[in-house]
Amino acid sequence: MRSKKVLVMGRSGAGKTSMQSIIFHNNVAKKTRDLEPTVLWNNQVHVQFIGNLGLNIWDCGGQDEYFNDYLTTEQDVIFKDVHVLIYVFDAVSAELDKDIHYYQSCLESILIHSPHAIVFCLMHKMDLIQENKREKLFEGQQQELQVRSEPIQIKVFQTSIWDESLYAAWASIIHSLIPNMASLRTSLDAFCQICGADEVVLFDKTTFLVIANAATMDHPDKHRFEKISSIIKQFNLCTRKEAYSRQMEIKGSNFTAFFDTLTVNTSVLLIVSDTGISKS
Repeated sequence: MRSKKVLVMGRSGAGKTSMQSIIFHNNVAKKTRDLEPTVLWNNQVHVQFIGNLGLNIWDCGGQDEYFNDYLTTEQDVIFKDVHVLIYVFDAVSAELDKDIHYYQSCLESILIHSPHAIVFCLMHKMDLIQENKREKLFEGQQQELQVRSEPIQIKVFQTSIWDESLYAAWASIIHSLIPNMASLRTSLDAFCQICGADEVVLFDKTTFLVIANAATMDHPDKHRFEKISSIIKQFNLCTRKEAYSRQMEIKGSNFTAFFDTLTVNTSVLLIVSDTGISKS
């Protein structure tokens, strides 16, 4: 099956390459400052997810002269056959109006060459904004982007390479591309019931992004999956340089969790309330 084209765009310094190095290349946040700026575009990243879902990530450099090329001579190359456009904004940019101008120009090209593309906007580097001001600022930015994007319906996320928000955003992006997602969730619900588990979480094995989950009880922390993604990836980076831990067992005061390989492209986390249970 042909890979789906994911176009990642944004002004220079917005953090596009850094976030991809963390998600797709198992880099750590503190090392991303050593990355070189992207020259023109890099479309060499191919990722295989669940089933036949393959992604071809196009990381486009954000210098002004590159944007001029994208929107003129290279428009057909860049914007043709796009399944998802991810536009990354620097949340603390001093030139937000200019950023939005480039963004709207990209949307015009998307409407011409890939009118059915799904559009996501990431307000990135939110960690640089005072915590008590983040939500209000983000709400204002989100509303403005939704208005400026009409008639295209967009989804907006606030992200940072320093917390789980990056995993939450990219997991949502992947969900939009997975075919038969409802059927997958139904199967996972049945699996959870058969296992007598409190919760089952399905991860992509390469990126540790959450694909789907099933639960028999509510949990107050809505961001726990993304935190788990980050923790497992950090654990693997600390313990092994060239491989990942295929199995893990965690025992708490009121739960036992098992992490294991499920298929070629997926891993599963199974959580039960029985602290006496162990892996056979």
